[in-house]
Amino acid sequence: MNLRSSWVAETGQTREDTRVTQTGATTPLNTVQVRSGILPGSYDGQYRLSGLWMDGKAAMTATVHEGRAVVQGSISQGAYPVSLTTEEPVTFTAGDAQYARIDLVIIKVYDNLYDGSGKNEAKIEIVKGTPAQTPVAPAAPPLSLPLWEVTVPAGASAGNGGIPWATALKDLRTPIVSAGGILPLEGPTQRGTYPGQYQDTTDGQFQRWDGGKWVAYPAGVGGIIPASAAAGTAASYVGQYRGVSDGPLQRWTGSAWAPAYPGPYFNDSLDAGYTQSTTYVNTLIERAENPLTVTFTAPQSKQVILTFGSRMELSLASGTTGIASSAWMALRILQGTTVVRELEDELACVASKSADPTDAVSASTTQRLSGLTPGAVYTVTAYYRTTNANVKAWFDNTFIQVTPQY
Repeated sequence: MNLRSSWVAETGQTREDTRVTQTGATTPLNTVQVRSGILPGSYDGQYRLSGLWMDGKAAMTATVHEGRAVVQGSISQGAYPVSLTTEEPVTFTAGDAQYARIDLVIIKVYDNLYDGSGKNEAKIEIVKGTPAQTPVAPAAPPLSLPLWEVTVPAGASAGNGGIPWATALKDLRTPIVSAGGILPLEGPTQRGTYPGQYQDTTDGQFQRWDGGKWVAYPAGVGGIIPASAAAGTAASYVGQYRGVSDGPLQRWTGSAWAPAYPGPYFNDSLDAGYTQSTTYVNTLIERAENPLTVTFTAPQSKQVILTFGSRMELSLASGTTGIASSAWMALRILQGTTVVRELEDELACVASKSADPTDAVSASTTQRLSGLTPGAVYTVTAYYRTTNANVKAWFDNTFIQVTPQY
């Protein structure tokens, strides 16, 4: 028997036995026990798990290849490290004449102190299944580690084609790593043992155990879901972020993905219009787009930057000269129906002339608006006026921009 074990045999354990079986791999199962499983790795580094691989070598014989494993017993028994240092052949009995069966290939540990078997050793064995129209695998015996299921067809024998190895094998091997190590997942997913435990799935996803479930790495630690995974990845919590290939970073609101950093909010009109009102109005004559407004949602910082302006020109009524006047543009800001900022000349954008008409000028101003309510929706509306009813104040290329501060 090529399978070596340590701390099983009452006598005869060699120093070599001890050296080759020391695994250092004890993925916790609970406070005092570890998972049974196989150490990961391969000779060329291409595969997660190549230890104790099995393939067919003859009609009814397969070969189990080298590998190291740990078999956990009861709490008092502890964990048994085992190591297969050379290939081990296993031979299956001929198939039933009528029905197929499923056999189980296992590592079986015998410890006479606990099982009264009279043996103290570890072996690779076959647990023969029961032939049936719909066969099922037999249960693994105590203190064993299932490796493979093998379907033995009805009538299979050395002289009758044997076992179709390409389709007969089902891999049951699961990896283990040392405490705190990242587990390369193979086979069925098992529950985690402690919050903060990590595993790497077969589809390249990094996961963290949160105490109740495995959570994709970006969700568990607050990282950003990459754009390559965003389309089919569900959010796990409010505030999670994801990248998208055709737009800005997004944040999960609890019901939908929305831009993580909304804005800037912008609206403009390239249509010229005028007013002769000496009090502020939001409607310009000859402009079709009235009023000019921008709606924005206040960020968590409670402040935004306002920028607004227009191309302004002052024209006198026919037959009048020498009239000094100014064109004013100001903003009124509402939250619902509540006025947050009223129209003020001090905060307006202005263009003036001393007497006779002047060429048009472009004017703008930038201001900070603070003290907002995060998440509240605000509406900004442009208003205009002239200082003389006999002077038309023209406004063209008018714009409002609101840039949230983050």
